[in-house]
Amino acid sequence: MNFNSLLIGSEDPQRLADYYATIFGKPTMEEGGYSGWQIGTGWITVGPHDEVSGKNAHPGRLIWNIETADVQGEFDRLRAAGATVVREPYNPGGGPDGLIATFSDPDDNYFQLMSPM
Repeated sequence: MNFNSLLIGSEDPQRLADYYATIFGKPTMEEGGYSGWQIGTGWITVGPHDEVSGKNAHPGRLIWNIETADVQGEFDRLRAAGATVVREPYNPGGGPDGLIATFSDPDDNYFQLMSPM
């Protein structure tokens, strides 16, 4: 098996597409109301979903991650591009290695930058 993508459903997918485009650039794919970005070998896609309304009531339930060797540098870049910061880079284990930074999209879905495991 190979996990390859994540679809974020929204009642306002264009708002999410606009947000992600400001921080990740023009979508790699746009078709039928869906917009997607390839990040590394995986995809993040946003699109309409008739079972979703409003903001995410539990944003910590599902968090998607982007691995980077430069968490602080990518954090600074995404924040400058307009990403909504939930938590600045921190080390969850308290040691010298391994940073995580958390962001939120307009529907309150969380995503993180994290050091390679």
